[in-house]
Amino acid sequence: MSFNPEQRGIVIAAAIAIAVTALVLFAGHAWLPAERLAIRPDMQVGDRIAYALKWELLLLLWLAGCVRAVSSGRFRSPADLRGSAYAPPSPAIAVQAAVLQNTLEQTVLAMGAHLVLASVLRDGELVLIPLLVMLFLVGRVSFAWAYPKGAAARAFGMALTGAALIASLGIAAVLIVLGR
Repeated sequence: MSFNPEQRGIVIAAAIAIAVTALVLFAGHAWLPAERLAIRPDMQVGDRIAYALKWELLLLLWLAGCVRAVSSGRFRSPADLRGSAYAPPSPAIAVQAAVLQNTLEQTVLAMGAHLVLASVLRDGELVLIPLLVMLFLVGRVSFAWAYPKGAAARAFGMALTGAALIASLGIAAVLIVLGR
């Protein structure tokens, strides 16, 4: 199969994002001291979920910022002032609306995955939660910044968000199958 230049750019960006995700998670798990992140060895499942929820605040703040960008753009754009029920977004807010929609979808998936993962992680393994949140935020910022530049440009951000999500779900699934 032959790829066009944009598709090749997407594949390369996605491969880099997957490598970055793996590197951050492996290195962070190996070297990041749990006690510096307020992780205690005696944390029960409720404590671990509460710990994850505190980190999820950062995801919600990013999502709130995306909502604000669309509502602010809508306020300044006469074509969009009536609301999304009456017409698709005009070019004035189309990018912000697309970023918001995608970020909402990614936030719901990431938060659910992080909470399930927190329920099965133990002790120092919980360092994965802030690392996954950081990967999510870097991915979202990159995606939003590069969105107007095309699919290949935004692919790193999308793939970084996606790779972190897949890692969360995959690790949780393996741990659940192993009896946690």
